[in-house]
Amino acid sequence: MIGRRTFVGAGLAAAAAGTAITVPRWRNNGPWRFFTPHEAATVDAISEQLIPADRDPGARQANVVNYIDIQLTRPFKRYQRAYRQGLAAVDGASRARFSRRFIELAAGEQTAVLADIEKDANAFFELILAHTRQGFYGDPRHGGNRDRVSWKMLKLPFPQVCGRMHYDDQPKTV
Repeated sequence: MIGRRTFVGAGLAAAAAGTAITVPRWRNNGPWRFFTPHEAATVDAISEQLIPADRDPGARQANVVNYIDIQLTRPFKRYQRAYRQGLAAVDGASRARFSRRFIELAAGEQTAVLADIEKDANAFFELILAHTRQGFYGDPRHGGNRDRVSWKMLKLPFPQVCGRMHYDDQPKTV
């Protein structure tokens, strides 16, 4: 058993000796846990093409990219390689067809690239489509469907969790 003073002293000694503290990778990527900033922007653009905003919010307003990013560090870990390779393939197809990265393309050009990806890399396209749908329609506590935008669009009531009232459903007191 190590005492608090010994623990703090050891920590100070390590800091004084110049020992580097390892920072989790996502801390270096801003708010992203798995994605690089460029990958996050690409996923955001792809998901917005799959569920675009019209009179109702789209995938961007629902923060689908946040949902996918969080899930890739948890239950979707097995898809990390597929995302790295798939996003590189999207940018590669974009550069081959339009000489620009996917996020730099106009909406119509992005649609054309995604149509090519759907034909050539169907597994990745189906994967990101499924994850985009989950992030858009799923429970906000998992990182997507910000402000319950899809539930409001569908006029669904906010589901109650047994034994807990949601803050925004509680009566306001002065």
